[in-house]
Amino acid sequence: MRITLLGAGAWGTAMAVQAAPRHDVWLWARSAEHVERLRAEGTNARYLPGVALPRELHLGADLDAALAHGRDGLVVVATPMAALASMLGAVPDDAWVLWLCTGFEAGTGRLGHEIAQALRPALRAGVLSGPSFAVEVARGQPTALVAASTDAALCERAVQAFHTEALRIYTSDDPVGVEVGGAVKNVLAIATGVCDGLQLGLNARAALITRGLAEMTRLGLALGARAETFMGLSGLGDLVLTATGDLSRNRRVGLRLAAGEPLPAILAALGHVAEGVYSARTVLERARALGVAMPITEAVVALLDGALTPAQAVDRLMARQARPEGEAAALRPPGQAAQTPPA
Repeated sequence: MRITLLGAGAWGTAMAVQAAPRHDVWLWARSAEHVERLRAEGTNARYLPGVALPRELHLGADLDAALAHGRDGLVVVATPMAALASMLGAVPDDAWVLWLCTGFEAGTGRLGHEIAQALRPALRAGVLSGPSFAVEVARGQPTALVAASTDAALCERAVQAFHTEALRIYTSDDPVGVEVGGAVKNVLAIATGVCDGLQLGLNARAALITRGLAEMTRLGLALGARAETFMGLSGLGDLVLTATGDLSRNRRVGLRLAAGEPLPAILAALGHVAEGVYSARTVLERARALGVAMPITEAVVALLDGALTPAQAVDRLMARQARPEGEAAALRPPGQAAQTPPA
């Protein structure tokens, strides 16, 4: 199969490394200088150091040529969410397209499937997501992802492209749920990093992840997802990995916030995108518009804005009114005054 990966960051490189030994793969980078460094060094030293690029991998900065290469096979968008709309606008009408980016688009608050529906409603498109760090995929360590689309043939093409003994590809017809899970877990990972950074203990971490999963599910249901999706790879699985894994950038943001470091300094030192920082407010805005209570997300936004200290954010969550755990999440019409939201 001919596969084009658009974006030579960590994820684009990892998936290209995984697929190149079995398929005809082109890895596209926006910068010609970046392409030359990849060719000269034989590795992506900036985004995926220590992982050798397969000799058979095509590298290039010509977008038209890259799209032509993958047109009859599979085009995979591996850019940050901010560039998804421009990438979808460039792909041919008859292409088969997946994206790896997660989160909500800044400004519009759209998820990936909403961007595709608005710009290219006839495009065969979907998302590939799940509990995974790019470097472990590139190293061939066991990983499971889920390809989600209402187009079953596209999901099967994703399986053909990437399923191996080391990388299992499951399929789903609930792209809404998969995308909500992939977006909200980044925000919750910041909260869990704060929890661990304050040394609140394993009990607190377990409670935070569990109640975070409830928040994620509430928002997903309000957006049209299915509840069972959030008990799968892109819900519970991705949340646990991102909230507890030491390779998680969003978790590291939370740890350093708990240590008292200012957010601009944290982001400058990180050197990579931490999607939760940029999507937290959008998650909260979408939730409020739908009448969905997300108190953990609300606390993260206040923390990122400097309105609360880490300790104050914890105090606010712990002071919430008690309620039955299984009680249905309260949805209220947009604009109606909020009652005490569920924890």
